[in-house]
Parts: sequence; C-alpha cells; structure tokens
Amino acid sequence: MRYARPSDYAYGVATAAAGPSLMLVWERVAPSYVGKGGFAPIMRLAGVIGITAGFLDIYNRSIFRFYGFRENEREREMDMREMVDKVKKSEPLYGHSTLTPYMQGVASRNSRYAGVFLHVLPWFNFVNHEQHGVDTAKYYQQAERELEAERSKAV
Repeated sequence: MRYARPSDYAYGVATAAAGPSLMLVWERVAPSYVGKGGFAPIMRLAGVIGITAGFLDIYNRSIFRFYGFRENEREREMDMREMVDKVKKSEPLYGHSTLTPYMQGVASRNSRYAGVFLHVLPWFNFVNHEQHGVDTAKYYQQAERELEAERSKAV
C-alpha cells in the first residue's frame, strides 16, 4: 500500500462510496418501506462491502503496476531507491524470515500471480522471501556507483 498513488486512493474512495450511495438512490427511486429499523443494517452492510471493495481497488491498481500492466516508472524508481538504501546499510534486501526456505518457496508460489486473480480470491503474502524473480545485481551495481560518486565528491 505504500506504493499506491493518490489517484489510486481517489479511485478507492469513489469505489467505497459507490455502494452506500447507490443504496440511497435506490431507496429514493423504489422505496423498500422497511422503515428506519430495516434500512440502517442494509446501509451498514453496504458501507462494509464498499470499504472492502475500495481497499481491494487500491491494492489492485497498485499491484498491476508491479506486474507491468500499467505505467510504473515511479514504482520502479521507489523500488530502486529502497533496495539501494538497504544494500548501503548491509541489510537483507527482502527482510528476515523465520520460515524455512521450503516454506518461503511455498508462500512465493502461492502468491506469485495472486494479484491477477484478486477479484475472485483475495490472497495476500506477508512472508519475507528471496524468490521474487528479480535480478538483484542491479541494486548492488547502483549502490556501488552511488558510493563511488560519494567518495569522489568527498575528495
């Protein structure tokens, strides 16, 4: 979610507001006559469903950029900056994991293309693992270039 853009949040808020808004419009167009006690639970349910749909919309728009389905230059730059900073601090690129390598692989395989199927089964991966299919040499090379530039400026 930290890679989401303001436009993603705007779409998410619009999606979240659409459900309750449509319920209000439908109640005006074709009243249900259930009274105040019957309409409030329906509005709460529409609100919860709307908020959930809004969150999934934000997540989906963001994840599609990582797959390359949408323009993603900003995300690539943010990823490069984040990973190069980790290399400079001698931190592991993808964090520490308490799971065995086998279980990390299971988590990776189970969630590799989960964002494409998000509309059917929301599946999130909270496991740190090294199996991202990314050539990490580019992060180390960029860190070396930046460190060399910093050394040349210092001299």
